[in-house]
Amino acid sequence: MYDQKSGLQERAIKLGFTLTELQCRQFEEYRSLLLAWNNKMDLTAITEAAEIDNKHFLDSLSILRFFPEGISGRVVDIGTGAGFPSIPLKILNPTMSLTLVDSLNKRILFLKEVVHTLELADVSLFHTRAEDFLQASPENAHRESYDYVVARAVAPLPTLLEYTLPALRIGGELIAMKGPGARQEVEDAKNALAELGGEVIEIDEFTWTEQQYQRVNLRIRKERPTPNRYPRGKGKAKKRPL
Repeated sequence: MYDQKSGLQERAIKLGFTLTELQCRQFEEYRSLLLAWNNKMDLTAITEAAEIDNKHFLDSLSILRFFPEGISGRVVDIGTGAGFPSIPLKILNPTMSLTLVDSLNKRILFLKEVVHTLELADVSLFHTRAEDFLQASPENAHRESYDYVVARAVAPLPTLLEYTLPALRIGGELIAMKGPGARQEVEDAKNALAELGGEVIEIDEFTWTEQQYQRVNLRIRKERPTPNRYPRGKGKAKKRPL
């Protein structure tokens, strides 16, 4: 039987992470909130503790393979859903500044409780669509201002790039969590990368957790400014990807 208290810590150690007592408690509280709120709204189809730890918590932490010393600076999670991958990253990197964006207000309400219960500092939450969050205007403090965008299970890469690259400063990076088809997505996104100012600088392919499921994480650097017309409104990024 899976021990919820020690199971995550033991699995994390096998993957190279040592969790503090505080971090273990925060993950336990996060899991409890996820399951409690999932009874009221659709947050996740995964409801077994061991699966939550593997497929949500530890999966999110796989981004840190790119950052063995930790991740810092201004980080935004666009289309965050139930807080993956950014809340697990914040638990392990408490000093990073985190912004969470989602188009469904009920998810933002859930995340507000997570942030409060876990006592996470320097976290901002926005109920809005990516197109509105990153609209080009002199007053928009979010556009081209973040060091990192993290994204998991948001959209195919050509669409995802339009939703995310406008948020990054020049030299900032998108970390996109993908599956086995990632290299084909990169091929399909060549035009979007050229148009939006991005360049793939690292592709990390690996198997993860004792279940050995395949994960491919992409590291994409913002090399040039994104034209002000992006992201396009009215769902055009999804309907007519670059």
